[in-house]
Amino acid sequence: MSTNYKKVRALLAATEIDMGGMPVRQPFPTKRFPDIDPFLLLHHADIKVPQHRDPTKTGVGPHPHRGFSPVTFVFKGGVHHRDSRGNSQAVYAGGTQWMHAGMGIVHSERPPEDIFDQGGRQEIIQLWVNSPAKHKMDQPSYFPLTAEDTPKVILDNGKVVFNIVSGEFMGTKGPIPTLSPVTTATGSLQAGGSAFISVQENYQSFLYLLDGKIRIDGYGIVEGENAVLFDTTGKDIGIEALEDTRVLWGSGQPIGEKIMTYGPYVMNDQTQILEAMRDYQMGKMGVLVE
Repeated sequence: MSTNYKKVRALLAATEIDMGGMPVRQPFPTKRFPDIDPFLLLHHADIKVPQHRDPTKTGVGPHPHRGFSPVTFVFKGGVHHRDSRGNSQAVYAGGTQWMHAGMGIVHSERPPEDIFDQGGRQEIIQLWVNSPAKHKMDQPSYFPLTAEDTPKVILDNGKVVFNIVSGEFMGTKGPIPTLSPVTTATGSLQAGGSAFISVQENYQSFLYLLDGKIRIDGYGIVEGENAVLFDTTGKDIGIEALEDTRVLWGSGQPIGEKIMTYGPYVMNDQTQILEAMRDYQMGKMGVLVE
């Protein structure tokens, strides 16, 4: 038993909001937690793709980003990413689309053409990860990661499986490079399975439950569609699944810089936001013609 447990700072319910006609669940940001530095936003969507429409015309059409990394974790179906730098890649369940928007990029995220062969549903989480000021105007970069290329950590006789996307988790490194120390992993826990997570001191960390139910040592029971935000002090977290449960884990070193956000842009001051708007309108972030 650990004597240095991380306490639960807050339990954030993933309330449903409307994102341009698409229902998503959002545990953060909230008024109390406008960000969880370096994590800015989490959206959980589970969508049935309409059969009467061309899937390449549904989903999220071309839009710009600057100054952070929009990351999409795919749990069901698939996502086809296209961008103004010429990238075009479909990633399916168990995979991840990680894009450093840098100085600016236009991208779309739509169901792949064969989505109905994959069950006709898209279940994804999009996590926005802030970029340090010194990297906000880097050249954009894009990293597609398939389920097959994602390292796994298997615990408790196979009852617990974590898929390591970035950073280092339980001694295993994820393949996606990050602009500041950020660890992300998806996990599935069978009922009765347990895991012990150690986190670097002073890192922000959260655990989002897509479904199911777990018990956290020293805290109690947490049900699906909630995010558990942990204190930055302490380093150990013990969890036990009371039902089959899927989770997203995130931890990162706080960047500690003032941020200014406006729609798809995350910068450090108002002038930079206005520059981003101008640069997009002038075509400096490129053009995406689908």
